[in-house]
This record gives sequence, structure tokens and C-alpha cells, in this order.
Amino acid sequence: MENIGESWELSPVPGHESVVDEGVFAGRTLGSLSEEFGAELLGKRTIENFDGRFPLLIKFIDSCQDLSVQVHPDNELAKAKHNSAGKTEMWYAVAPTPDAYLYDGFNRAMDKSSFMAAVEDKTIIDCLAKHNVRKGDVFYLPAGRVHAIGAGNFVLEIQQASDVTYRIYDYDRRDSNGNLRELHIKDALDAIKFDDEIPEAANVQASTGNIQTLVDCPFFKTSLLGVDGDFELKLDKNMSFTIIISTDGDVTITDPDNTTTKLPQGRTALIPASMPFVSLSGKGKVVLVTT
Repeated sequence: MENIGESWELSPVPGHESVVDEGVFAGRTLGSLSEEFGAELLGKRTIENFDGRFPLLIKFIDSCQDLSVQVHPDNELAKAKHNSAGKTEMWYAVAPTPDAYLYDGFNRAMDKSSFMAAVEDKTIIDCLAKHNVRKGDVFYLPAGRVHAIGAGNFVLEIQQASDVTYRIYDYDRRDSNGNLRELHIKDALDAIKFDDEIPEAANVQASTGNIQTLVDCPFFKTSLLGVDGDFELKLDKNMSFTIIISTDGDVTITDPDNTTTKLPQGRTALIPASMPFVSLSGKGKVVLVTT
């Protein structure tokens, strides 16, 4: 059976576009709905800040082994090299194993010379800040920061809608044809922000009826909400869509027209900007995302 390490839950990336699963728009792509409904779906702020594009990509990542060491370009570099948005992202630890870990930034002062030396003698892992991961940990990864997901993680990843990744180190793994996987060292050198300051990882536990901020950056705003019973979620009407991702339990969404949508663990719903509120019921935890 094929191994699946990533599940793209909500994607506008060409060739990997999300398709509506149920309701009156079942079978429609995210792109076609964005084009037809514009600000009604995306919101005025999203239209203004992201040139009318759906700007985010939502993933679940399940790592049974160490994933490659990577860095992503910022908007300026990605536009110049790939005619693409940059890639700032965050991780929310959903279900790590007891020995799960990941790497977030350097653990020492680095420059281009010391970085290249570590790449060439394959000691780059020793230069990265290693974090043991607990359920509820939040890691913010701005473009330009070197990072890697270690074995034993199940994370929710929220990122700019870009698939541009520069691979720095991959443990000398080979592809299905026996070839070493491609590295992108020159591009990585252009992308890495060696003066990056790395804050401590936050740990946020869901609180019933309380919306707690996870990350607030120029590209997305994320928060965590515990649901136990009934809760009316007021939305940022006409300004931004809202993404609701179930990370634990079983929640039901009811819109103002009394249409219900089941949101068991691992499922994602996109609420249009035109909607003023939704009601949540059941018991679980959800991550909320806006622009």
C-alpha cells in the first residue's frame, strides 16, 4: 500500500485544487468558486491583500520518519524566481508520539560560509535547534527559517498557498529510481535569513468557549477553540473567509439557514466571508483560520 505523508485539506494550488465535498456546490473547485463569488467568498480584506487569490494551503502531515531539512523563500524571492507567493507557515502539534521532535531554526550563529561547510560535511542537522514536541505546541515558521519535521509527528500545517520548497539535506535518501533526491543549496543560500531570531515554541491547550490566538502574522491569523455543547461563533463578516479545522472530537456546524455540516476529527470546512456567524455543537477542538 502506498505511504501517504501529507493530506492537502484545502488547496488552491493548480493541479491540486480542492473540490467541494457536499452541499449545493459539491464537485466545484475552490478556484471556480473564488472566481464566481469573489469578495462574497473571500472577503474584502483578502481581495485587497492577496490580489483576489485564495491565499492559503492547509495540510495534515504524518511523519513516520525524519523529513528533509528545508527552507522556503519570502514573497520577493519567490516572485522573482518562480512567479509565486512565498511560503510562511506554522505547525500545530495534533498527536505527537512521546519521542516526537522537530527542528526550528539554527542553534548557533551561522553565516553563508559556516552553512556551506555544514552542508558539505553533512553535519547540518547538528546546527539546528531541536525541540521535543508536546500536543498543543505551536511553531511559527516565517519564510527564510531552516526547519525540518522529525519522526513521530502528526501536525496541522497552515501556510501561504505556495509549493516552493528548497531542500537542503535529505539523509542521502534515494527516489524510486535509485537516484539521490535533488537538493537546492544555491536557492537555499538566497532564501535563508541568517539573522533570524527564534522565539520559544508556545503550547496552547483548548479552553471551552474561549478563542485563543495561535499565530497572528501578515498572511494568516489562527486560533484554537474548545467546543463542549453549543457555541455561536461570530465571524469577520465581509472581510475574510473562515476555515474551521477539527483537530479532536466531533463537532457540527450549523449556518444561519440551519444547514448542518458534520466536522469529525481531521475534517476541514470553508465558511464564506458573507456569513455573519455559525453555530458549533458537540465536543471537540477546532482551529480557526482567517486572513
